Amino acid sequence: MLRIRGLVAGYEDAGSVLEGIDLEVAAGESVALMGRNGMGKTTLLRAIMGLLRPTAGEVVLDGVALTGRPPFEISNAGIAYVPQGREIFRDFTVEENLRLGLLGKHGMATRVPDAIYARFPILAERRWQRAETMSGGEQQQLAIARAVVGRPRLLLLDEPSEGIQPSLVESIATTVSAISREDGTSVLLVEQNLDLVLALTTRCLFIDNGRIVDATESARLRDERGLLDRYLTV
Repeated sequence: MLRIRGLVAGYEDAGSVLEGIDLEVAAGESVALMGRNGMGKTTLLRAIMGLLRPTAGEVVLDGVALTGRPPFEISNAGIAYVPQGREIFRDFTVEENLRLGLLGKHGMATRVPDAIYARFPILAERRWQRAETMSGGEQQQLAIARAVVGRPRLLLLDEPSEGIQPSLVESIATTVSAISREDGTSVLLVEQNLDLVLALTTRCLFIDNGRIVDATESARLRDERGLLDRYLTV
């Protein structure tokens, strides 16, 4: 599915942030990526999505090299990205935001499938409302729905629980788990919320100073507090 080898990327004013990332996500697998702020989590997702051009290494999806390709090509190859902060179009309705997720998808209708509204009932209720009228949790569901409406093979999620009440975090975990299970969508989740990591993923990777430095089964995280203290405590 996703294979990353020796990925190096960064910013002009900060130099390299990723220092040779190696990781794999199998088809249908959900993997968490945890680490302190500034260790490279968001940078990795942006590099995978083509929003940041790597200076070395490779990103391969199902045998197809995506390194250095523009974001629209990577999206059409089957990767969807929900960035931190959601980045929905606040002046657009729910329906209009969802239709944007279908733009440029070869062979797909421009009509939002009923299955999306079935999976996100609150969006069906708010279908013709502008996104700015919705709560943060509802907006996050909209951002995720917009990402999966094109039926991606890999979903990148960056801190989806940020600023959201626990009941909605649980709902998001249930919905994304169902999408992964029923559609075979792989998930790479950047998250600090342990409950969401446990609910959604089977494996957890730890990033420190731009490198993957440790890994464990997600189910063991409650018992392996040393890993959390080592890589998450400031």
